[in-house]
Amino acid sequence: MIIADCVRVVKPPKKLTVSEWADNYRQLSSEASAESGKWRTSRAEYQRGIMNAFSDPNIHTVVWMSSAQVGKTEALLNIIGYFVDQDPSPMLLLQPTLDMAQAFSKDRLAPMTRDTKALTHKIRDSKAKDSGNTILHKSFPGGHITMAGANSPASLASRPVRVVLCDEVDRYPPSAGSEGDPVNLAFKRSTTFWNKKRMLTSTPTIKDVSRIEAAYEESDKRKFYVPCPECGEHQVLRWANVSWTDGKPETAKYYCEKCGTGWNDGERWRAVSAGEWKAEAKENGIAGFWLNEIYSPWVKLSEMAKNFIEAKKSPHTLKTFVNTSLGETWEEDQGEQIEDNVLMERREDYIQVPAAALVLTCGVDTQDDRLEGEIKAWGDGNESWGIKHFRIEGSPAQKEVWQDLENIITDTYKRMDGVEMKVSCTCIDSGGHFTDEVYKFCKKREFRRVFAIKGSSIAGKPIISRPSTSNKLGVKLFTVGTDTAKELIFSRLQLEDFGDGYMHFNKTYDEKYFQMLTSEKRVMTMKKGRPVMIWKPIRARNEALDYTVYNLAALNILNPNYSKIKDNLSAAKKEAAPKAKNNKRKSNNGGWINKWK
Repeated sequence: MIIADCVRVVKPPKKLTVSEWADNYRQLSSEASAESGKWRTSRAEYQRGIMNAFSDPNIHTVVWMSSAQVGKTEALLNIIGYFVDQDPSPMLLLQPTLDMAQAFSKDRLAPMTRDTKALTHKIRDSKAKDSGNTILHKSFPGGHITMAGANSPASLASRPVRVVLCDEVDRYPPSAGSEGDPVNLAFKRSTTFWNKKRMLTSTPTIKDVSRIEAAYEESDKRKFYVPCPECGEHQVLRWANVSWTDGKPETAKYYCEKCGTGWNDGERWRAVSAGEWKAEAKENGIAGFWLNEIYSPWVKLSEMAKNFIEAKKSPHTLKTFVNTSLGETWEEDQGEQIEDNVLMERREDYIQVPAAALVLTCGVDTQDDRLEGEIKAWGDGNESWGIKHFRIEGSPAQKEVWQDLENIITDTYKRMDGVEMKVSCTCIDSGGHFTDEVYKFCKKREFRRVFAIKGSSIAGKPIISRPSTSNKLGVKLFTVGTDTAKELIFSRLQLEDFGDGYMHFNKTYDEKYFQMLTSEKRVMTMKKGRPVMIWKPIRARNEALDYTVYNLAALNILNPNYSKIKDNLSAAKKEAAPKAKNNKRKSNNGGWINKWK
């Protein structure tokens, strides 16, 4: 009896899988999760197989290609927590940028370690005295975790790690500075470990360019098969099997591909709970998992249907739906070109600013012998109207050129209903040979939202980024994601119906303008051994496209609240209207101020 008791004391604890560890120990934090409290893998059963792949000694790499809203980040946190608590190891978590790595550490990792008791005393807070931890580097008994950005070569050149977690890999730059592909750099850090574990996750982007698609194709390609509640047929959930009554997305159901029975949300979620992963290729040490939003317990089919109806209005928004809701790559029409003569034919007869316009912006392109630009009006849904495009002859070194631009951007532009408008934001290209002149002009006018900008062709970069002032004049310099902006512009030029995103042009816009506006097309090329999509010039002149990009940047800086602007204009028009004479005593409760409440 004594011997048996001793055996029980010295017997090592049962080795848990990742999902078992999460079910036993993980606590979801209120500020980081919509469902706080104890973790339940059964809430999204498909997560079990993905997480437990890390507990399988026959698997060295896990690939997770999926839509958004399937619990990917929480599963990733469970994997981190498991290795901290059960299998201490040096780890690397790679995010697209350093800023995102810091945000992950502060907003997701810190709450988990605080609220999950099994981790609380193993990873000390970076603010704790003598913890030795920083926001991007956490030590714990037996290991550490470093959080890095794929855009930072320095953060990838460090000590070896056993566990490499690469998140949102399709948003990584093609190269970490001049060091090469960031995924390969990260993976090289684990080559010395015989028991290495690697993971790549992402929503996919463009077919044949997507990193996550390429990785999934090299895996055993697992899909989650769900039994029909009626006939029991196991099937992969696909968008083609979702249907609803025309004009009534709230009636959306999933229909079994064999018996045709419609499943409501509750039936769908219960079916998913009974599903299982099946590989479509041979086992090779790389476990690949694919999911879309239809599997998610946090998404209703009616919401997906509504989003799809809206997304269909534009190729740009449809692409986003395909990537982020369906978890599929978007197939580009290679070399598709918008014809300039088609845009010429749709010009309109307006001269003044249309009554639907709510804000004005100006985009300016600098050349060695001139400035070229455009005043653009914007309304609800970012519908836009070209008001005037201009060309100021002369070197930007001359004061007269800048005075002419000053006159244009300070001029008053009258709306068709009589409302007088001024330019709310101006963006001027500073990337040419007259950077100092642009900086000097903008510095004195930043209070009027006249800003210097510089283009960046990095894929996936947002249209506008936080401004930098690290230049000799301390000017606010905004970086513009030109590729992202051009993609949006070309998708809007293809819209056929007036409304959200549609681009109007009056008859002052000539053939030369439209030739410049359509002077590039998107094509695939190879860069550092990887296929990438680039914008290729097909004509020598592209100024109109450039200052259209700059106008879009100005709009994004403004980020206008159109509803509030309309309310303010309405209030102003009422105040300006002649008041009818009456003998009634005025109330103290009305007036201009109350119209703003």
